Amino acid sequence: MITRICHTLAALALTASTAAAAQCGNTSAGFDAWKSAFAQEAAAAGVGPRGQQALAAAQYSQGTINADRKQTGVRYSLSEFMRIRGTDAIARIGKQKKNANPNFYAGLERNYGVPAGILLAIHGMESGFGNTFGKYRVISSIATVAYDCRRSAFFTDHLLAALGMVDNGWLDPNAIGAAHGEVGHTQFLPGNVIRYGQDGNGDGRVDLYNVTDAMASTANFLRQKGWQPGQPYQEGTSNFRVLNEWNAATVYQQAIALTAAQIDG
Repeated sequence: MITRICHTLAALALTASTAAAAQCGNTSAGFDAWKSAFAQEAAAAGVGPRGQQALAAAQYSQGTINADRKQTGVRYSLSEFMRIRGTDAIARIGKQKKNANPNFYAGLERNYGVPAGILLAIHGMESGFGNTFGKYRVISSIATVAYDCRRSAFFTDHLLAALGMVDNGWLDPNAIGAAHGEVGHTQFLPGNVIRYGQDGNGDGRVDLYNVTDAMASTANFLRQKGWQPGQPYQEGTSNFRVLNEWNAATVYQQAIALTAAQIDG
């Protein structure tokens, strides 16, 4: 079931790249007209009634645009970044979570080769262990940046993936996420849910708001990007370089590796 749905949703993204694009814009003025045009593209790509309803209900997210325009990269030193992100607390809580459920994390490492420390450090950094998923409506956010001319090509595939997820019950149409539509415990973009998502709890869905699915999906993402089981992950190693696939900021990668070592230690 999961394999079939993944193939169906992946086809949506492929179709999007060949479909005639709806007219992008740089203000809210053309958003409703763009939605009407994009709805036809989505239908041609296989998006069904629930996905179409979610698209129709999407609203232009000025907050998403404001956040997008303010992106400047991470400019803190490593020590400042770790202090601001609270990595000491993440390491402490992460170790508690690992000790409370050792079989779960051992199983993930056995299946994917990624140790608990890395997964828990990412979980803590991305959503505060599920305490903060974001404050934006996922479909509205992704629709907004898919419409916006600045990065329309990149986000169109993610919007189609999100609408397909709504169709198949993987994503609540009113789900809340981060500014660009990242979802769940480890803040995947919808296209990455399709490519790397795992049904960790065996319920027939890939739900990144479920911690079991999110941890399995994160482990699978890293493994598919080249993670080497049983190998070190500190700076200078091949596994550390894989962290660049998760986040391009060097201080983020360093913070993950250092925090993970405290959890695993």
